[in-house]
Amino acid sequence: MTVADRRARFRALHAGEELFVMPNPWDVGSAKLLAECGFQALATTSAGYAWALGKLDQQVTRDELVEHVARVAEATSLPLNVDSERCYPDDPGGVAETVRLLAEAGAAGFSIEDWNPATGRIDDLEVAAERVAIAAEAAHALAEPMVLTGRAENHLHGVDDLDDTIARLAAYREAGADAVYAPWLTGLDRIAAVVEAVGVPVNVLAVPGGPTIAELASVGVRRVSTGSLLAAFAYGALVTGANELLEQGTSQYTEGGVSRELLRAAFG
Repeated sequence: MTVADRRARFRALHAGEELFVMPNPWDVGSAKLLAECGFQALATTSAGYAWALGKLDQQVTRDELVEHVARVAEATSLPLNVDSERCYPDDPGGVAETVRLLAEAGAAGFSIEDWNPATGRIDDLEVAAERVAIAAEAAHALAEPMVLTGRAENHLHGVDDLDDTIARLAAYREAGADAVYAPWLTGLDRIAAVVEAVGVPVNVLAVPGGPTIAELASVGVRRVSTGSLLAAFAYGALVTGANELLEQGTSQYTEGGVSRELLRAAFG
């Protein structure tokens, strides 16, 4: 599909009534494998990609992100959503220029978050909503608009204030966000409260011990993603195998490896 086709497909997924799962690959290979598994859309992970570069999260430059998006978007025919952190408001051209670059790279959607790593705190609501509005104007002005997700980072950073989260997500909706997301929000009743309050498609992070996909669908969640968790699992398997070699001198870790058949199907 063309980029325009993928954007139209991504918008249609959000406009439908069924929940869809959007896992987060961290490189071209993981993107191709996940596409072969049968998912309908993919998303980048800022932390997972940073780790692939030997960096920590929040240390990837805008140029590095755009190059990454271009490679991953080209790797499959699936719509690609971009974890674009704060959309680099302090880089030349700011948020609007970041949106333009992501669009040129082939993104079908992107997110903007309200956590500021420079200050170590959540942005004031007015500042965050203004950035969402700038991103929305740039995304929706495209011939084939991108889906914009407004993110409230409270629960990811230990601010367990559901009322504030709902107020933020509602403000981002009013500023033009097409979907909203509060990473690490857990508890089916709390998630249901967000879905009911915001009135736009809600993304939920699939976390250990959290609601199942079926439970999330039952309360109206539209989209589920994995964030950096798949990348962390893959890196965990690498370290587990390496430690087995060092400590036991054995290679039983290979029993859990990906099949050659799937690799041929995805990479052939």
